[in-house]
Amino acid sequence: MGNMTRLQGNNPNRTILVVGTLLAAVLIVLAIFAVRDKPAAGAALNASFNLDGIPYDGQADAPVNVVVVEDFKCPVCKQFEASVAPALESKYVETGKIKLYSLVWPFLAENARLPTDDSKLAAQAAYCVYDQGGNEAFTAYKAVLFRAQGDESTVWATKTRLKDLATNVEGVDQAKFATCLDTDATAARVDAAEKQAMDAKVNHTPTVFVNGKEVVQTGGLDQLQTATEAAIEAALQ
Repeated sequence: MGNMTRLQGNNPNRTILVVGTLLAAVLIVLAIFAVRDKPAAGAALNASFNLDGIPYDGQADAPVNVVVVEDFKCPVCKQFEASVAPALESKYVETGKIKLYSLVWPFLAENARLPTDDSKLAAQAAYCVYDQGGNEAFTAYKAVLFRAQGDESTVWATKTRLKDLATNVEGVDQAKFATCLDTDATAARVDAAEKQAMDAKVNHTPTVFVNGKEVVQTGGLDQLQTATEAAIEAALQ
């Protein structure tokens, strides 16, 4: 401490140089950690998902896991479900080659600073349906949600609307569903799914992973479908 005081008293320029050098070193270290934490531009993400309790389409013993990260308010996800997903279903799900998982990442309502986080409410509702009817009911309700999708900049997935949409899913006890949704019974599991997406550094929807490796999208949905099928074929080898 005495030496530092003396250094400042005798040579202020040297003190400034020392402090500046230390500051530069700290900034370099921070930059290294920031770069290390982010994937390089164009690089594929790799993720280790915990798929226990995550809804899926397909046979339990299918050898390849395909994870699709979506928000029910995402318009491109709606297009994916209308075009790419049916092709994957007929070619790979129905033939027992893949399990097609739905990992919900409810982020759009929060990003848009909407007064109600209906991205999360829609996800909670889907899990409420899943708790009653399993994978089949979840898949049916997911289709209903995407068909009913409103403008992403508006709050459309209110609890009232979500209850109304649940009447379209066969076998759902509406009273139990309403209680599940009203008490936010599945909120923690939605948060856990969201955390998995964030831990995987997902930054857009839909994002597709085949056995934990991201399918890089460089164009439109046609390109994503081609790349996804190529990744599946490679994983099946």
